[in-house]
Amino acid sequence: MAKFTFNLPDIGEGIAEAEIVAWHVKVGDTIEEDGQLADMMTDKATVEMESPVAGKVLEVAGEVGDTVAIGGMLVVIEVEGEVPEDVLEENEAAAEAAEDTAPAPKADEVEERIEVENPDPSDQEDAAEAAREEKPLPTPTPAPEPESTEAKVLASPVVRKRAKDLGIDLSQVKPREDGRIRHADLDAYISYTGGFSGAAPARSDEQIRVIGLRKRIAENMAAAKRSIPHFTYVEECDVTELERTRAQLNENRGDRPKLTMLPLLITAICKTLPDFPMINARYDDEAKVVTRHGAVHLGMATMTDNGLMVPVIRDAQGKNLYQLANEIVRLAEAARDGSAKSDELSGSTLTVTSLGPLGGVATTPVINRPEVAIIGPNRIVERPMFVTGPDGQERIEKRKLMNISISCDHRVVDGYDAAAFVQELKKLIEAPARILAG
Repeated sequence: MAKFTFNLPDIGEGIAEAEIVAWHVKVGDTIEEDGQLADMMTDKATVEMESPVAGKVLEVAGEVGDTVAIGGMLVVIEVEGEVPEDVLEENEAAAEAAEDTAPAPKADEVEERIEVENPDPSDQEDAAEAAREEKPLPTPTPAPEPESTEAKVLASPVVRKRAKDLGIDLSQVKPREDGRIRHADLDAYISYTGGFSGAAPARSDEQIRVIGLRKRIAENMAAAKRSIPHFTYVEECDVTELERTRAQLNENRGDRPKLTMLPLLITAICKTLPDFPMINARYDDEAKVVTRHGAVHLGMATMTDNGLMVPVIRDAQGKNLYQLANEIVRLAEAARDGSAKSDELSGSTLTVTSLGPLGGVATTPVINRPEVAIIGPNRIVERPMFVTGPDGQERIEKRKLMNISISCDHRVVDGYDAAAFVQELKKLIEAPARILAG
């Protein structure tokens, strides 16, 4: 028997560590060669790790939610006979690659380390004097646990069940004799309160560990709000004609996909962006460099069972309405069933986020860092509106209206530029023939 330590291989360019999001084995299990060990999540994708050898699992790196450095131990497996040479070489290469890619300490960290290792003698004397004068703090007495009021209440099991079914807290019911609550006391309580109880019974607390995609979302959102000075601009658009155009296109679509509002909106965005290159950009915080992209790689915020994902429509500016519709469906399904590839979930230059019929009146979407803008169409509503007719007279008509929200990074995009962009976008939306024109 021999022990084989399987090191986590390099599973993505520039990745230093990965998070354990699922174990398929536990200590004591027997695993076959190429059998599934664990699912590891990086910033870009979830990768299934397979065992290069068959044997018995002796040790695992940690629990779900823990991170493992590239080249670090993932599992220890007891194998029969010798481990193949090519497996050993690949495993050693993983460990060596991790050492080569380990970040060098920053200059200020090196200086601080030197100061700690070679402290000034006078500083040591001051620290020793402070330690002699310092008195230990008293240990705080923990607060007593509140006693359960339920335990003090005297009532038969039948009365307790009836109170529970009625949503009545027995501690609020006053017994009339000997301290024991009876059915008559419940009846009196109901008469006094009018039979009304709380909206719903209290639920027990539960703790859910934030791991996997939900953890990544939390980290990315916190980083975006912490480092990006957001501002949001909202404008109302009349989409009556756009909806009419969409309906006409769907009536004669043949075997082509059914169009939603999104492909039309994306086309309008792509037509507007050339005059506003600061919107279709990414900002490198460390290098302090803004890259204005010529191609539009459009991120599409998609809700999945595991949380929000952003698959990317590559070169959206070069696709027609039906190609966009196909890509929207394909990428959304891939994101939801977990089949989206790493390059389909990264590299966006601008993001659109839509809550569909739940869109609300207005939203203040959070920027998908390192992008500098995110656009959010809101719910379409019907309202009366003043409209100027062909005769120049104003009249009231029922129109379909939709608000467009845009959040921008104020370090890169000025408020005037964001407003001007949305106004030009509005012109296209309200005159859909211009969207369809080449």
